[in-house]
Amino acid sequence: MRKLLVVLLGLFSALAQAQQWPSKPVRVIVNVAPGGVADITARLLSARMTETLGQPFVVENRAGGDGYIGFEAVARADPDGHVLVYSPGSSMMIAPHIVQRADLDPVKALAPAAATGRVSLYVVVHPDRPMKNLAEFLAYARANPGKLNYGTPGNGTSPHIATEVFDREAKVKMNHVPYKGAGPALNDLLGGVVDVVFDPGIGLPQVRAGKLRMIAVAGLQRHPGFPDVPTLEESGIKGVDGGPHFGYYAPAATPREVLERLNREVQRLMQEPAISERFKTLAVDVAEPMTPPQFAAYVRAEYERYGKLLPELGIGKK
Repeated sequence: MRKLLVVLLGLFSALAQAQQWPSKPVRVIVNVAPGGVADITARLLSARMTETLGQPFVVENRAGGDGYIGFEAVARADPDGHVLVYSPGSSMMIAPHIVQRADLDPVKALAPAAATGRVSLYVVVHPDRPMKNLAEFLAYARANPGKLNYGTPGNGTSPHIATEVFDREAKVKMNHVPYKGAGPALNDLLGGVVDVVFDPGIGLPQVRAGKLRMIAVAGLQRHPGFPDVPTLEESGIKGVDGGPHFGYYAPAATPREVLERLNREVQRLMQEPAISERFKTLAVDVAEPMTPPQFAAYVRAEYERYGKLLPELGIGKK
């Protein structure tokens, strides 16, 4: 009887906490630099949750350490749902295979709460470079192995993995220049410091303005705004994609009811026309609806998939 009372009290406490959540401002830590798709979508959703849930959702960028600086801040926070991390899928499902941090395994330390979306990648070059399309790019890269530099949001990120798969499948060799986010990588492409970026969509305005040139799409279909730009798949280069879903995570001991409430709110907001249209303009595919357990299963499956892929690409622990 005593054990039953303890269980019931715990259940009522968790339910009460979920009903009260959020009871104070929520810190949303984005573990990449400002300016990238993760940062933009986190701020978009946080602004709406501030309006709909009655508490400020304050976005804080903590870039660096392959995403682990942000993970660490959330893993050590009180597990009450008031400190969250919004992370690209690459940080959660790819970086743990690369980063040596015996003290912090984000897959164990954090609880998946809600998936939001994932990007296609756009192969973008500086317009001063001597290639106007994918065929010319491949011809140049094959004739000049090791001469082209490609920028990414960081080691082990989805654009890094995608470009390495591209190198393997296209039989080219380029040099990797890692940054602390998609925004800094794009800035150096605009400045001519690097030659090519597999961009997650933030460079599309610069492509439209003629400041950059798109030569291919790493995704299932062509971009409607650039119908003449082919996909890599239709060009015979297989297996290159934008990686796993972005999503919200909380400390592992966060009550299930809090995770579920956050999940419901995120999924509801993702259906709002203003949100879904903004995701579309960013070329982000909205995630299929997933409960927290379903999202957790997705994270585990993708984590295992990349655990097999990375050694094939020669990408290992630092």
